[in-house]
Amino acid sequence: MFAFARTRRFAPLFGTQFLGAFNDNLFKTSLVTLISFYGLGKESSLRPEMLVAISTLLLVLPYFLFSSISGQMSTRWNKASIARGVKIGEVLIMLLAAYGFITDSIWVLMGCLFLMGIHSTVFGPVKYAILPEYLRPNELLSGNSLIESGTFLAILFGQIIGAIMVGGGIYTVIAIIVLVAALGTYTSMYMPATPPQDPTQKIQLNIWASTRDLLKKAAAIAPIKASIIGISWFWLVGSIYTAQLSTFAKHYLGDSEALFSVLLAMFSIGIGIGSILCAKISHNRLNLRLVLVGAAGMSIVGVLLAVHTFGMPPANPTTTVWQFLSDGSHYYLLLLLVLIGFFGGFFSVPLYTWLQTSSSDTFRAQAVAANNIINGLFMVIGALISMAVLFVSDSLGLLFLLLALGNIGVIYYLTRISPDLLGRVHDEEV
Repeated sequence: MFAFARTRRFAPLFGTQFLGAFNDNLFKTSLVTLISFYGLGKESSLRPEMLVAISTLLLVLPYFLFSSISGQMSTRWNKASIARGVKIGEVLIMLLAAYGFITDSIWVLMGCLFLMGIHSTVFGPVKYAILPEYLRPNELLSGNSLIESGTFLAILFGQIIGAIMVGGGIYTVIAIIVLVAALGTYTSMYMPATPPQDPTQKIQLNIWASTRDLLKKAAAIAPIKASIIGISWFWLVGSIYTAQLSTFAKHYLGDSEALFSVLLAMFSIGIGIGSILCAKISHNRLNLRLVLVGAAGMSIVGVLLAVHTFGMPPANPTTTVWQFLSDGSHYYLLLLLVLIGFFGGFFSVPLYTWLQTSSSDTFRAQAVAANNIINGLFMVIGALISMAVLFVSDSLGLLFLLLALGNIGVIYYLTRISPDLLGRVHDEEV
């Protein structure tokens, strides 16, 4: 089923995207850790929490500004060449970041974070739009499942290792981020060339106009609109869970970074298992009913997590990760987190495949770019919803409950946009 994963048609792309996502999170997490715990940026007169908020904004902002242009670039030029150019740029960004770490310059490092956001923005349409060109129709669903699971594991490993490696000093941080960028550049060199889908595609540099026109085109095609809204909802849910797990660990389990890492690992592993199993049971056919299965599972398990959270007592701040794991009563919580991720894989993988197969060859990269814009918008909305709910109620249980119930509303909306979700299975392999 996954034999293609070892071939040049997939392995270099997977390695390039995995290392890119890994390095994004290595760099951001190490920077945030240095700001929060080691006093980086204290000369700026801004509080650490403000600098952390700015860092998050700088990483997401390029998706709003440059996604439409990156989609046009991926339509006009060889996507493999774009990937190589992006990865060479990543090495240069990390070398500039090395200068920022050595000189203790917070704004140089913030600038590098913004540049890494641009790096990810340009590479986004490449990695998803190139898959249908590399893979056979009966391999596409499996390819998406590997990309999806790989992305979340890269985020997980990047966040864990990024926090740990700071303890080794800035030169350890520099060596690792530059090495990972170089490895990503190396793997990109083996990505097979692809012909431009539309060499006449114009690059519209007016950011507002190009973004507006792109979103209008994407919204006019019902399957593309529905898949984008669904994928973006998945990222909203995922971003809220991953962002709030640290608060959850602190309030209910123990003030330990290791505990947060355990919770994040359960969620990410669940997504990986769900993504791969979704592809396996689909038998290489796009089965949109699995999106409904994923949404139902996320809702049911989300309600169970909310109820469990309501009943949890405040944490003992001295609880260690080993004490936590030795208490069997906590395994129910870990299972719930795995299952939320698991059903998230069922929800998202068919939607990514649907987005790719519903787009024409000449619009696919731009459809992916439109998806990236809406993804970013939904994650910002998710952050605002979290802030509002926690400000009003100071209840993580209520926030988790609203997420679970929100799945029902989103699925209802998506089926109104495109009734195909109510039971479509492709007769042909995809």
